[in-house]
Amino acid sequence: MLLSATDLSKSHGLRELFRGVSISVADGDRVGFIGPNGSGKSTMLRMLAGAEEPDAGLVRTQRGAVIVYVPQRDDFADGSTPRSVATAASLCAASVHGDAHEAEVLGGMILGKLGFPESRMDDAVELLSGGWKKRLSIARGLCEAGGTPDLLLLDEPTNHLDVEGIRWLEQFLARPSNDIRAGACVFITHDRAFLERVATRVVELSRAYAQGTLTAEGNYTEFLRRRADFLESQARAESALANEVRIDNVWLGRGAQARRTKAKGRIEDSADRREELDAISERNAAATAGGARVDFTASGRRTRRLVQAEGISKSFTDLRGESRTLFRALDLELAPGDRIGLMGPNGSGKTTLLRILCGDLATDTGTVRFADPMPRIVILRQQRADIPESTLLRDAICPLGDVVDFQGRPMHITAWARRFLFKDAQLLQTVGNLSGGERARAHLARMMLEPADILVLDEPTNDLDIPTLEVLEESVESFPGAVLLVTHDRTMLERLAKSVVVIGAPDASVSVVASLDQALAALERAERATQVRDRASERAARGGGRGGRGGAERGAASAAPAASAPSATTVPPTRKRLNFKEQREFDAIEAAVHAAEHASHIAEARVNDPAIASDHLKMAAACKVLDAAHALVATLYARWQELESKRA
Repeated sequence: MLLSATDLSKSHGLRELFRGVSISVADGDRVGFIGPNGSGKSTMLRMLAGAEEPDAGLVRTQRGAVIVYVPQRDDFADGSTPRSVATAASLCAASVHGDAHEAEVLGGMILGKLGFPESRMDDAVELLSGGWKKRLSIARGLCEAGGTPDLLLLDEPTNHLDVEGIRWLEQFLARPSNDIRAGACVFITHDRAFLERVATRVVELSRAYAQGTLTAEGNYTEFLRRRADFLESQARAESALANEVRIDNVWLGRGAQARRTKAKGRIEDSADRREELDAISERNAAATAGGARVDFTASGRRTRRLVQAEGISKSFTDLRGESRTLFRALDLELAPGDRIGLMGPNGSGKTTLLRILCGDLATDTGTVRFADPMPRIVILRQQRADIPESTLLRDAICPLGDVVDFQGRPMHITAWARRFLFKDAQLLQTVGNLSGGERARAHLARMMLEPADILVLDEPTNDLDIPTLEVLEESVESFPGAVLLVTHDRTMLERLAKSVVVIGAPDASVSVVASLDQALAALERAERATQVRDRASERAARGGGRGGRGGAERGAASAAPAASAPSATTVPPTRKRLNFKEQREFDAIEAAVHAAEHASHIAEARVNDPAIASDHLKMAAACKVLDAAHALVATLYARWQELESKRA
């Protein structure tokens, strides 16, 4: 057993987070840790890491076990680079014996395994997106353990990661390599698809359970089945116990003459049953409380079109002074009832596109037309920075007085706060003292007071617990206006998005597809194209350097005495080279890829054509053509990669 925690309890002030919780972790376990916001999951993880002491209970770890903890916040020293962060962490690894050169080699190797290109290892950390900072946090933890920790503790590792990063993390945890791996893992997450693919055991921390947790072996689907069975059994137990207490009350209510044989033991048993009923009723109430009650207010506006973008393109210059086109020639129409998802790698320009569609940013080319009068747009921003941290919670969620006007009904501030699972005492806390999940709920509370034509949700899943996510999805589903949704939560996208805009291709082209599966395929194509481009650039840079050095070396060799020439017995190193047929194929493959991608775009347009969609036979044929086009593009990219590797 790598780790065993027994009877852990913790309180913050007068608030008890949990009591009597036990958990164990063995080699090979991948434990998904879930629970409502504020239940104490992060506190529990810090206890398992030894970073925080419990009020009661004990945490035991296997002697010599290497445990790595990656917190939710990604903090780095000013002026750091990925290489300097990884090198400093690697100096802590026993395998490098304090050698700075070995530490740099180990750090560079782990960064490379985690997807950092050599060209970005010396960039300032401030230039990294949230997703790359999260990768660097994980890399730092792995470096501290020499790449192979016995136990890896991750707090919300999917926050800020793009789909590519999440899929990388899934593969790293579920199918690790020999040199970069974790013997076991405990991770806190609200990403249901991630839980489904990675977890071998799911543990929920909640007041709904007598022992403080419910554990189910298997993935998230199995956990949901076990949880439903358990709560149904607990509800039946409450009903049976309530009947016994009613009988006890009738018996205790009789006059002394009618119950002169009353036994003291029966009175005590009755008191125990009432206490047990109170406890089980409280647990069942916690189980059925669910998430915050989210219900967005529509403006009631009737119009055929809210926003129309034609041929829009946007470029930007990053902090390194490099200019890059984010997307080009994008046509998009937004009408009431539309729910459009935006997907792309971190840094691909999703938030920039949102700002253009909201009228906050001008395009480089193309036009964006808005309905008249201007649509009312309500935004949940990714950084949750709209409310100053010094603002009291009561002022944040109820800006005017003690009563809010919600959908034409007055509601007192305490009732409004409870709707978002806030305690009355929290109303006098500042926003800066709220947890990430509580801050997200405060933003949702403010958004719900504003009637909207368009809802803009930029990474809404960050920090929200699963019950609140499910309520949020229901509210968005029933919202009659338009919705723009940026999220890497595949479960939410699959449920809500009627179409998905995929950006981030190396050529800045945009794919507008009808399903999550098609969006993931488009992302994979863009990722492969980016990898081919990056390898070609690095090879060109290396080739240019070698060419310069080679000319000098040849000049020196011609002036050197014959004795310095290689001996006749020296065998020159062999290099793989393309034969004539393969070289011709390589020369033509880039054009073939462009042609196949063009055919794929045409096929996607046919699938999205309303005239095709209304005819199920034509739609089936169009989908078949699209699948074949996607398969051809994937095959060509794989062959291109193969030929590239032979030329290297």
